[in-house]
Amino acid sequence: MDGPLKNLLVVDLTRVLVGPYCTMILSDLGARVIKVEAPEIGDDSRKFGPFVKDYSAYFMSLNRGKESIALNLKNVDDKKIFDKILAKADILVENFKPGTLEKWGYGWEDVSKKYPKLIYASASGFGQTGPLKELPAYDMVVQGMGGLMSVTGHPNSEPTRVGTSIGDITAGLFTAIGINAALYDRQKTGKGMFIDVSMLDCQIAILENAIARYLSKNEIPKPMGSRHPSIAPFEAFKTKDSYIIIAAGNDKLYEKLCEVLGIPEMVSDKRFNTNSLRCENMNELKSIFEDKLSSKNTSEWVREMEKLKIPCGPIFNIKEAVENPQVEARNMIVKAYHKVVGDFRLAGNPIKMSSYEDKSTRGDIPDLDEHREKILKEFS
Repeated sequence: MDGPLKNLLVVDLTRVLVGPYCTMILSDLGARVIKVEAPEIGDDSRKFGPFVKDYSAYFMSLNRGKESIALNLKNVDDKKIFDKILAKADILVENFKPGTLEKWGYGWEDVSKKYPKLIYASASGFGQTGPLKELPAYDMVVQGMGGLMSVTGHPNSEPTRVGTSIGDITAGLFTAIGINAALYDRQKTGKGMFIDVSMLDCQIAILENAIARYLSKNEIPKPMGSRHPSIAPFEAFKTKDSYIIIAAGNDKLYEKLCEVLGIPEMVSDKRFNTNSLRCENMNELKSIFEDKLSSKNTSEWVREMEKLKIPCGPIFNIKEAVENPQVEARNMIVKAYHKVVGDFRLAGNPIKMSSYEDKSTRGDIPDLDEHREKILKEFS
């Protein structure tokens, strides 16, 4: 891929999701990524379903455009190969349990002495410091410990995981952001740096309204279904055939919504004429709205509301979401090639840049150790 990170070399010591997601972003932005995997086993996610012709679609969706070499970093000969690659690298990304790479001689203190310009990024469950630093963590663990699951779902429901691995993905995104900031800093100082990203920290960082509510008011937020705690109307409403999302985030939009629903008198109703009052009386407001919305299908209401630029939309399943013409127009479903599976469709890159083409194809998906000969020849 051509992009702003072209000619940068990333050594990818990551596996499963948080690290591979980060390095996939770097690859999509133009960096060359050499994925160093454990011999015979490789990235754990190579064994995760679903499978296409015995190959993991999970792995393929995260590792496009990367090169693979299998190295045992406890083996003397393999360490020599790794050192030669690392000597030319700009960035090292790893998501081992803290302390693991130190045991093998590749902790930050050792590596930075040899390669002072190297940017070294570590993403882990709990970070490199603190009483929990040595504990392993998966996505759902940090969703729970980070408070996210406590505000997800409906009132009095069982604990509910967010429907995507947001614990991993947010950490991958924050790691990529940190790396790009470190690259800019290196331009000024000529020095690399260590980046420490904790999955749990990232969950705290994205709590926005919930953490603001607690820290300012000492209120402990609870699950509210699709409802927003501070804005109304701002949730899913029943229609004749399904549900519609309505996000009327200010008084002007509320006025337009009442106009569309044929209840203009609701604008001056003293129960609902400010956002604060609407939040206080949301159950009553919802009942009135759903009585009106029950007369038409979601698609009809969406068309009417869109005419007045009222933020709204249907609730799509995954098939409907990826086949949405808007998603297609934004090139958000792309293709990558695998030598056995052939063309494989996967999510694109949401970062669109005026100076670089957002191509509909991505780099090939690597088999374990596929690029060994090429890499050994180049870094001999």
